[in-house]
Amino acid sequence: MAKKHSLVRTIYLYLFTIIGLSLVVIGTVRFLDMGLKAFVFTGADEPERIQQRYYQGYLPSAVEKIATPEDVDGVEGLTDDEKESLKNFIKNYEEWREEGAKIDYVSSRRQRDASINLSLLLVGLPLYLYHWRIIRRETKGDE
Repeated sequence: MAKKHSLVRTIYLYLFTIIGLSLVVIGTVRFLDMGLKAFVFTGADEPERIQQRYYQGYLPSAVEKIATPEDVDGVEGLTDDEKESLKNFIKNYEEWREEGAKIDYVSSRRQRDASINLSLLLVGLPLYLYHWRIIRRETKGDE
């Protein structure tokens, strides 16, 4: 005699099987998209590369006239604390620009996307396989 299972349990099993399969499909499609952009449609990332090449952060307009932290001493109307704060700001800004120039934003985005896609696969595949195995075992038992 076949074992009866509740409708809620059956819905749960099929729902989580579909969710797991969806995660696997989404992760696989996104990996495929990354591969196609990297090896076949290499111009797809070109606008982002051009934007990165010409992007420069901008200083506030009042500070743009000061080329170096040493130029702050010639500014009239600032207290010593304000001058020191402005020197630190300019120094930090220059360090930020130098470090930003070293970053390849396209590669960084691809790595971020790859980690998301891999996590979709690592969560979705076991979720799908576990629940689908239970469904198959129970349907074989019912026959």
